[in-house]
Amino acid sequence: MIRLLKRLGLGLLALIVLAVLGSFIAKPVMTTRLVGLPFGGSQGPTELVRGGPVPAIVVATAAERTIPAAVLDAASKAAAGTKAYSLLVWQGGALQLEQYYGDRNAQSIAPTQSMHKSVLAMLVGIAIEQGLIKSVDDPAADYIQEWAGDERRHITIRQMLQQASGIDFPAFPAVIDMTIGDGLEQITFEQGVLAPPGTQFDYTNINPEVLGILLARVSGLSYAEYLSENLWRHVSDDDATVLLDTETTRTPRTFCCLDTTARAWLRIGLLHLTHGRVGDQQVVPEQWMKDIITPSAQNPNYGYLTWLGTTYQKERRYNRKSSAAAFHSEPFAAPDVIYFDGFGGQRVYIVPSRQLVIVTTGPLRQDWDDALLPNLIIRGMGD
Repeated sequence: MIRLLKRLGLGLLALIVLAVLGSFIAKPVMTTRLVGLPFGGSQGPTELVRGGPVPAIVVATAAERTIPAAVLDAASKAAAGTKAYSLLVWQGGALQLEQYYGDRNAQSIAPTQSMHKSVLAMLVGIAIEQGLIKSVDDPAADYIQEWAGDERRHITIRQMLQQASGIDFPAFPAVIDMTIGDGLEQITFEQGVLAPPGTQFDYTNINPEVLGILLARVSGLSYAEYLSENLWRHVSDDDATVLLDTETTRTPRTFCCLDTTARAWLRIGLLHLTHGRVGDQQVVPEQWMKDIITPSAQNPNYGYLTWLGTTYQKERRYNRKSSAAAFHSEPFAAPDVIYFDGFGGQRVYIVPSRQLVIVTTGPLRQDWDDALLPNLIIRGMGD
């Protein structure tokens, strides 16, 4: 078991497996904060992210559907085969399929792990437009005093968004403390430099955690308040929650644990089709939405905290300290796939050329195939 967990390296699935087996041994207070439990949101202290009034989601009738019923049925069965909690398919202006499995429904909350990172990327662009951050090429140390006196002072915000900061990051088992432990800021800021900034891609939780702390400091609001006021209430009528480390320190886990409904994730995905607009309002700057999906020099399949289907990789590696990889059985059937990746079966796939958004939530899986659902639906749509 320990050999398997070390190989996975991300630590998140390790927590769940160990909890289920009853062999998790840690500080007693930590056992109530396991992230990503199978049948609900993240467990532990949270802060509310309030939604607001937004245009209703248009739902296509059977006669209005633009995707053949047989294709939608095949997608629903494929999702059921992955033990999905939900599957939403939106195309051409309307929701084509909204399927929930078991006793779940449109109000159900599922943990979606690192999909939060792609929301954080949008929020950084909003802060830049507001002048809270001068430039994406500013050193993060201009806003984070903990980095100002050492090698980390050279790391830019852009490099952090591209997961190419060179900052060190905890591997298993130390990552457990970051995922469910106390003192999240201390763990975050005790990480030194692993490589020169801008030289190598390493998908880590440190970069988004620092960015979340940065946003709270420059805005003077809690992270959840800033997210609500500047993005969430303009996009979603469903609230969300952000997981905190403790009720005392209240440091949010901005690398994961933004828990909300599948419909809310659909609305976030739609921002990539509307160039950041909701109705008549430009919520996220249009140019920033383009920047988010511009491939980085260190990884053509990664933009700003968001994955891209630019170059086919059968096994998509996350970082140098782990052999954990996401599986792609074949290339994406469209050249412009954008997606939010939550470890296991949590995904939002956006395909601008097909005006298509696919949302799926489900249990953590080692065998998730990123090509399965998007390719089935893209090909089923025909030319």
